[in-house]
Amino acid sequence: MRRRLLRPGLAHAARVALAASLLVYAGCVAVLNRVISARLVGEVDARLHERISDIGEAGLAASADDDDVDTAPVYLWHVTSAGTAAEPGAVGPALPARLSPAPGKAVTVRLRQGTFRLYASGSYIAGQGLGDQEHLLAALRDGEALAAPVLLLAMFAGALTIGLRALSPVEQSRRRQLEFTADASHELRTPLSVISAETSIALSAPRDAAAYAAALTRIGSENLRLQRIVADMLWLARFDSAPPQPRHEPLDLGTIAAECARRFAVLAGKDECEVVADVPGTEPAWISAPAEWIDRLAGVLADNACRLAGAGGVVRIGVSARGNRVCLTVEDSGPGIPAGHRDRLFDRFHRSTEQGGSAGLGLAIADSIVQSTAGQWRVGSSGLGGALFEVSWRRAGPRQHAPSSAGRPRRAGRAANPVTSAE
Repeated sequence: MRRRLLRPGLAHAARVALAASLLVYAGCVAVLNRVISARLVGEVDARLHERISDIGEAGLAASADDDDVDTAPVYLWHVTSAGTAAEPGAVGPALPARLSPAPGKAVTVRLRQGTFRLYASGSYIAGQGLGDQEHLLAALRDGEALAAPVLLLAMFAGALTIGLRALSPVEQSRRRQLEFTADASHELRTPLSVISAETSIALSAPRDAAAYAAALTRIGSENLRLQRIVADMLWLARFDSAPPQPRHEPLDLGTIAAECARRFAVLAGKDECEVVADVPGTEPAWISAPAEWIDRLAGVLADNACRLAGAGGVVRIGVSARGNRVCLTVEDSGPGIPAGHRDRLFDRFHRSTEQGGSAGLGLAIADSIVQSTAGQWRVGSSGLGGALFEVSWRRAGPRQHAPSSAGRPRRAGRAANPVTSAE
């Protein structure tokens, strides 16, 4: 499946890289040729302007050609009422009678002897052939043509590498979206199928009140499971599309942990699961985060631990300090986390165990909260024999909390719900 998903992306990246390489190479060659051509023609213009200036200062006698042997000669024409005549003693190409360059502006013309650059000033016209410049430009184009395969190949390889790296997050997001859609369809189909089957069986034949009550009980249980899955999916979708900015409010992590332990101790007591709190009462463990978010995070971890610990198990919820960080730790005496599942522990709809029948969204929600509040995960093995989940935040300084915050944290209605899906 992975190879099938990568092939369209690789082909698209190759096409884009090839088009980008051709465009960039063509653009660079055009700009380079234009710059060099302008530089060569500019040198000719400067030479012609200098020769015309010498004539204006010292007369025609100053026009003797003192150029090097290797340079193209500069020709002079005198414009009279009778026409244009070449400099006395010099053999220059004949200019067309209709040719009349604007004074002070150089122009390029095509004569019978080749391409010339002309510059007019007063009654004189200076000109020089551009044969050498055209030869240099032709040699440059030949070199560009010879170097084109190597340069294009190097540019294509570089563009393809950059493109694949740029597309990698997009491809991963697309793959995760496909997997999420498939897993969500599976998770939603299961309770819907159970509800449909129970309804069909209940209506297939007359039954007594007890049978109808049992069927309605099973339908209600599946309906509750369906509501939890949909609510968690909507929460994650809203969080992904427009992540809310956390309100940096003072929060005592010890109060959150103690309340979470009391809440789950009552619920877990039905299954004879012991929930204990290990919260030091000496001083508050201040952090800066939304109370309802941390309350929901603690509830997800505690619910996950209670389900994995099972009947007769032990769950410990603790708060500790490590340097300038404050840690929330949830441990259980369950089977622990298999090594092969740790890399995908926070993936949506991923379950390391089928125990408890969860949808696999709780830890994904917990991870979103941890990332949004600048927390850090530590997942390992507990001394109780099961899994250990620890989240740490930077300790809030004394200026970040007020005396009125020492009480119990504000709780959101749904954050306190212990039946939120976990692992």
